[in-house]
Amino acid sequence: MGRERTGRQRHGAPGVREDRGPVRYGPPAPGPGLPVLPELAEVLAAAAGRGDPEPAGGSDDLREAARAYWDRRGLRGGPEHIAAAPGTSPLVLALIAAHGGDVLVPRPCPASWIPQARLLGRPAYQVPTPAECGGVPDPYALLETVRRVRAEGGRPRLLLISVVDDPTATVAPPELVREACEAAVAEGLHIISDETWRDTLHRPHDTVLLSPAEMCPDDVTVVSDLAGALTPSAWPVAVARFPDTTRSAVRHARTLDILTALGALVAGPVAAAAAHALREPDAVTERVRRAAVMQARIAAAAHQVVLASGALARPPQAGRHLYADLGPLRSRLAARGVTDSLELEEYLTDRLGVPVPGGHRFGDELGALRVRLGTGSLLGATPEQRLESLTAAEPLELPHVVAALSMFRAALDELR
Repeated sequence: MGRERTGRQRHGAPGVREDRGPVRYGPPAPGPGLPVLPELAEVLAAAAGRGDPEPAGGSDDLREAARAYWDRRGLRGGPEHIAAAPGTSPLVLALIAAHGGDVLVPRPCPASWIPQARLLGRPAYQVPTPAECGGVPDPYALLETVRRVRAEGGRPRLLLISVVDDPTATVAPPELVREACEAAVAEGLHIISDETWRDTLHRPHDTVLLSPAEMCPDDVTVVSDLAGALTPSAWPVAVARFPDTTRSAVRHARTLDILTALGALVAGPVAAAAAHALREPDAVTERVRRAAVMQARIAAAAHQVVLASGALARPPQAGRHLYADLGPLRSRLAARGVTDSLELEEYLTDRLGVPVPGGHRFGDELGALRVRLGTGSLLGATPEQRLESLTAAEPLELPHVVAALSMFRAALDELR
């Protein structure tokens, strides 16, 4: 709270940006940094003449494409149990509103979750995650938190998790997912599983990914933002898969009511491109595969730079980012006037020239010196350079990637 007061007092002061504070500036998910796939651009252009809006929750075509996408991943069900929205923010907001009760989230968690709960007047209780990963709470800490909240008069009803996590870029082990979900269901919690990043695994053949919906089909709503792997960030589409139960049918209808009230409808041309991507034609599948291979190499190189500086970070397993803890460099940072994650965010953003959101954006303590480092900026400064990074056999040998990594290394090496 003290930091927020300071930010308000300094509003408009010379040299102070207006994006200070945890709500006004909500960092978006790490972007792909890649040109739009030509095949998707063609589908969007062909549908540009559509003047009618998509119905609330998406058209039959979009929902059927989403159904088939999940069916290929072992999550079977009908299109009547699917809802689409223009991005995860309005979709998760509608889901929280439709379920009622207090919300539990892992610490850290995606930047939008806590503000969305608070926007609805719902308490959001943070639960620690285990040492090996983020995105899924420690089962024992979850049970303790639920009981404490109830003892204080709260009504814990909803648990949000991300088995492939933003911000930590880790994948939760199946045994942890199972234990956490069993604990949540035993306590009467419904689970919203954000699986936006499931198609960005760096080593898909070596990583076991378990969706909570596979083990608790009646108690899990799955959410996926297509911008994770399938579509450009500028074309917002997210889809939710509801359980096939009477209770979930009521929540599905309530979610559609809320999306309608918000005017959260997917644009027709974007829906056409999204449905095409969800069908996973060869061009889309190959782009997803190539992007994951490239990001694995870029992220591994960035991870080595972080470790060489003396900072800490879990090895990134998915996505286009990593979560670094610069706590071991605290004394050197303090000498530069950096004592918390907000100041660290500003310091590294200025040094690197790209947004580097601090851990406080993701629910971590302000005093912890943690940041999410996106890897998209390491691919190159132009669409041509980024496409070259995607198609190169050895992207780490490209001059523009070497230069970007060198700048990244220099910014951290000066803190050693």
